[in-house]
Amino acid sequence: MADIGDSQAVAEQEQKDREFEFSRAHFAKVRDELYDYAGIVLAEHKMDMAYNRLVRRLRELKIAGFNEYFVYLDQHPEEFTQFINALTTNLTAFFRERHHFDFINQKILPQLAAQGKKTLRVWSAGCSLGEEPYSIAITLQDSALTHGWDMKVLATDIDSKVLANAQAGVYSYDRVKTLPEPTVRKWFMKGKGQQSGQVKVRQALQEMIAFRHLNLMHEWPMKAQFDVIFCRNVMIYFDQATQTRLLSRMANLLKPGGYLFVGHSESLARTTTEFELVGGTTYRKVST
Repeated sequence: MADIGDSQAVAEQEQKDREFEFSRAHFAKVRDELYDYAGIVLAEHKMDMAYNRLVRRLRELKIAGFNEYFVYLDQHPEEFTQFINALTTNLTAFFRERHHFDFINQKILPQLAAQGKKTLRVWSAGCSLGEEPYSIAITLQDSALTHGWDMKVLATDIDSKVLANAQAGVYSYDRVKTLPEPTVRKWFMKGKGQQSGQVKVRQALQEMIAFRHLNLMHEWPMKAQFDVIFCRNVMIYFDQATQTRLLSRMANLLKPGGYLFVGHSESLARTTTEFELVGGTTYRKVST
């Protein structure tokens, strides 16, 4: 067992190594603000991460320390957007967890076609930098079943900065180099000159997607129901009570028999009875 004195010495050394003092009380303030606004639970071991991300704001604003920053945060509501943007994680990739897109292609689209339906609505909740909604749009467009269908994707995120990047649809070529070359040629335009090494999503995909800022803890403006909801690697940041409320609200926004995709480390088994597992991290709304 580590000696308490040793732990205290390590903590003191960490403080000395930091440009600004960042105490447990400072971290508690950050955690409380993030939870109250976004429902996100910041674990104890994330203290260094919180410091490293927020210290950039102090430098940019030329603020002397975290006490002054919290006063500034209270007095300048526009800074709260920067605060949230700094603390949210945006790990994403095109066709991440490929089996979800295969499920759409092999199960959902044939099912809708067999029912004679030609309208499809998908929500990408926590869309981050846009790779997920664009992957959804490519999947829908490339299907032989969807010719002439009315298909729309709603893509939302709490981080306004990544939303702007997602809507622009510009990525480094490294982000798409693992995709099949025919897919890259069909759906991305390669940059030239100063844009060399970058690709831009083609307009046909962008026209399918509406990017909107949305805090999942606040009121949702959507009224019409969805056929499919992607909420992947989002709920891991919430406590169980928040997860239960979120899942109930999503169930209300899904059509009967609609599908919910979650992340590889997420399970609904002990959180809700409104969904049944039908595949790898793939759930269907239970008919009532």
